[in-house]
Amino acid sequence: MFHLGTPAVQIVIRAMVVYLAILIGFRIMGKREIGQMTIFDLVLILLIANAVQNAMVGTDTSLDGGLLAAAVLLVLNRLVAAVRIISPATGRLFEGQPTVLVEHGKLLTGQLKKQGLAQEDLEMAMREHGFDKLADIDLAVLETDGSISIVPRSAPSFRTKRRARAIRKH
Repeated sequence: MFHLGTPAVQIVIRAMVVYLAILIGFRIMGKREIGQMTIFDLVLILLIANAVQNAMVGTDTSLDGGLLAAAVLLVLNRLVAAVRIISPATGRLFEGQPTVLVEHGKLLTGQLKKQGLAQEDLEMAMREHGFDKLADIDLAVLETDGSISIVPRSAPSFRTKRRARAIRKH
Protein backbone atom coordinates (compact mmCIF):
# COMPACT_ATOMS: atom_id res chain seq x y z
CA MET A 1 0.00 0.00 0.00
CA PHE A 2 2.74 2.50 0.84
CA HIS A 3 5.23 1.69 -1.89
CA LEU A 4 5.86 3.69 -5.05
CA GLY A 5 6.00 1.72 -8.29
CA THR A 6 7.55 4.75 -10.03
CA PRO A 7 10.33 6.90 -8.56
CA ALA A 8 8.96 9.91 -6.65
CA VAL A 9 11.03 12.39 -8.67
CA GLN A 10 9.55 11.02 -11.87
CA ILE A 11 5.98 11.40 -10.52
CA VAL A 12 6.73 14.98 -9.41
CA ILE A 13 8.18 15.95 -12.80
CA ARG A 14 5.38 14.25 -14.71
CA ALA A 15 2.70 15.95 -12.61
CA MET A 16 4.38 19.33 -13.12
CA VAL A 17 4.56 18.85 -16.90
CA VAL A 18 0.91 17.73 -17.08
CA TYR A 19 -0.21 20.68 -14.92
CA LEU A 20 1.60 23.19 -17.13
CA ALA A 21 0.37 21.54 -20.33
CA ILE A 22 -3.25 21.60 -19.14
CA LEU A 23 -2.87 25.19 -17.93
CA ILE A 24 -1.53 26.25 -21.34
CA GLY A 25 -4.28 24.27 -23.08
CA PHE A 26 -7.04 26.00 -21.13
CA ARG A 27 -5.35 29.36 -21.68
CA ILE A 28 -5.36 28.74 -25.44
CA MET A 29 -9.02 27.65 -25.32
CA GLY A 30 -9.93 31.16 -24.24
CA LYS A 31 -11.94 32.96 -21.61
CA ARG A 32 -15.33 31.95 -22.93
CA GLU A 33 -14.64 28.26 -22.45
CA ILE A 34 -13.78 28.76 -18.81
CA GLY A 35 -16.67 31.05 -17.93
CA GLN A 36 -19.43 29.24 -19.78
CA MET A 37 -18.89 25.56 -19.19
CA THR A 38 -21.30 23.36 -21.08
CA ILE A 39 -21.93 19.63 -20.73
CA PHE A 40 -19.48 19.14 -23.61
CA ASP A 41 -16.79 21.04 -21.69
CA LEU A 42 -17.42 18.90 -18.61
CA VAL A 43 -17.10 15.71 -20.66
CA LEU A 44 -13.89 17.05 -22.19
CA ILE A 45 -12.41 17.84 -18.77
CA LEU A 46 -13.29 14.39 -17.45
CA LEU A 47 -11.74 12.72 -20.49
CA ILE A 48 -8.61 14.85 -20.23
CA ALA A 49 -8.30 13.99 -16.55
CA ASN A 50 -8.56 10.30 -17.36
CA ALA A 51 -6.13 10.59 -20.29
CA VAL A 52 -3.40 12.38 -18.33
CA GLN A 53 -3.69 10.28 -15.18
CA ASN A 54 -1.26 7.68 -16.52
CA ALA A 55 1.01 10.41 -17.83
CA MET A 56 1.44 11.66 -14.25
CA VAL A 57 2.01 8.44 -12.35
CA GLY A 58 3.19 6.09 -15.10
CA THR A 59 2.63 2.47 -14.14
CA ASP A 60 2.36 3.35 -10.45
CA THR A 61 -1.07 2.45 -9.10
CA SER A 62 -0.17 2.83 -5.44
CA LEU A 63 -1.94 5.10 -3.01
CA ASP A 64 1.35 6.90 -2.42
CA GLY A 65 1.82 7.61 -6.12
CA GLY A 66 -1.67 9.05 -6.47
CA LEU A 67 -1.34 11.14 -3.32
CA LEU A 68 2.08 12.42 -4.41
CA ALA A 69 0.75 13.48 -7.82
CA ALA A 70 -2.26 15.16 -6.17
CA ALA A 71 0.02 16.97 -3.70
CA VAL A 72 2.22 18.24 -6.54
CA LEU A 73 -0.85 19.55 -8.39
CA LEU A 74 -2.14 21.30 -5.28
CA VAL A 75 1.25 22.89 -4.56
CA LEU A 76 1.64 24.02 -8.17
CA ASN A 77 -1.83 25.53 -8.13
CA ARG A 78 -0.99 27.43 -4.94
CA LEU A 79 2.31 28.62 -6.42
CA VAL A 80 0.62 29.88 -9.57
CA ALA A 81 -1.91 31.76 -7.42
CA ALA A 82 0.92 33.33 -5.39
CA VAL A 83 2.85 34.32 -8.52
CA ARG A 84 -0.27 36.00 -9.91
CA ILE A 85 -0.45 38.16 -6.79
CA ILE A 86 3.27 38.94 -6.62
CA SER A 87 3.68 39.63 -10.33
CA PRO A 88 0.62 41.05 -12.09
CA ALA A 89 2.40 40.75 -15.45
CA THR A 90 2.84 37.02 -14.93
CA GLY A 91 -0.77 36.82 -13.78
CA ARG A 92 -1.87 38.39 -17.07
CA LEU A 93 0.22 35.79 -18.90
CA PHE A 94 -1.74 33.01 -17.18
CA GLU A 95 -5.15 34.68 -17.22
CA GLY A 96 -5.08 37.10 -20.14
CA GLN A 97 -6.63 40.56 -20.22
CA PRO A 98 -10.25 41.67 -19.90
CA THR A 99 -11.75 42.38 -23.33
CA VAL A 100 -14.18 45.21 -24.08
CA LEU A 101 -17.17 43.89 -26.04
CA VAL A 102 -19.47 46.94 -25.92
CA GLU A 103 -18.31 50.53 -25.59
CA HIS A 104 -20.72 53.48 -25.29
CA GLY A 105 -23.61 51.33 -26.52
CA LYS A 106 -21.77 50.10 -29.61
CA LEU A 107 -21.09 46.41 -30.16
CA LEU A 108 -17.46 45.64 -30.99
CA THR A 109 -18.12 42.69 -33.31
CA GLY A 110 -14.42 42.16 -34.02
CA GLN A 111 -13.73 41.59 -30.33
CA LEU A 112 -16.73 39.29 -30.06
CA LYS A 113 -15.40 37.14 -32.91
CA LYS A 114 -11.83 37.25 -31.60
CA GLN A 115 -13.02 35.87 -28.25
CA GLY A 116 -15.15 33.15 -29.86
CA LEU A 117 -18.42 34.58 -28.58
CA ALA A 118 -21.71 34.62 -30.42
CA GLN A 119 -23.89 37.71 -30.14
CA GLU A 120 -26.39 35.45 -28.36
CA ASP A 121 -23.83 34.93 -25.56
CA LEU A 122 -23.62 38.67 -25.03
CA GLU A 123 -27.40 39.04 -25.22
CA MET A 124 -27.79 36.35 -22.55
CA ALA A 125 -25.37 38.25 -20.29
CA MET A 126 -27.29 41.46 -20.97
CA ARG A 127 -30.54 39.80 -19.89
CA GLU A 128 -28.85 38.40 -16.77
CA HIS A 129 -27.82 41.96 -15.88
CA GLY A 130 -31.29 43.35 -16.65
CA PHE A 131 -30.53 45.02 -20.00
CA ASP A 132 -32.39 44.58 -23.26
CA LYS A 133 -30.73 47.29 -25.40
CA LEU A 134 -27.09 47.94 -26.23
CA ALA A 135 -27.80 51.66 -26.00
CA ASP A 136 -28.24 51.31 -22.22
CA ILE A 137 -24.74 49.88 -21.78
CA ASP A 138 -21.65 52.04 -21.38
CA LEU A 139 -19.26 49.12 -21.18
CA ALA A 140 -19.51 45.32 -21.43
CA VAL A 141 -16.33 43.46 -20.61
CA LEU A 142 -15.42 39.81 -21.01
CA GLU A 143 -13.48 39.23 -17.79
CA THR A 144 -10.52 36.90 -17.47
CA ASP A 145 -12.70 34.35 -15.67
CA GLY A 146 -15.07 34.18 -18.65
CA SER A 147 -17.87 36.20 -17.07
CA ILE A 148 -19.26 39.33 -18.70
CA SER A 149 -19.42 42.51 -16.62
CA ILE A 150 -21.75 45.29 -17.67
CA VAL A 151 -21.52 48.96 -16.70
CA PRO A 152 -24.76 50.87 -17.36
CA ARG A 153 -24.73 54.26 -19.07
CA SER A 154 -27.02 55.78 -16.48
CA ALA A 155 -24.97 55.09 -13.34
CA PRO A 156 -21.40 56.32 -13.79
CA SER A 157 -19.15 56.48 -10.78
CA PHE A 158 -15.51 57.45 -10.27
CA ARG A 159 -14.51 53.86 -9.62
CA THR A 160 -16.38 52.61 -12.69
CA LYS A 161 -14.81 55.23 -14.95
CA ARG A 162 -11.32 54.57 -13.60
CA ARG A 163 -11.75 50.83 -14.13
CA ALA A 164 -13.15 51.46 -17.61
CA ARG A 165 -10.13 53.59 -18.50
CA ALA A 166 -7.78 50.88 -17.28
CA ILE A 167 -9.55 48.29 -19.42
CA ARG A 168 -9.60 50.50 -22.52
CA LYS A 169 -5.81 50.95 -22.32
CA HIS A 170 -5.27 47.23 -22.97
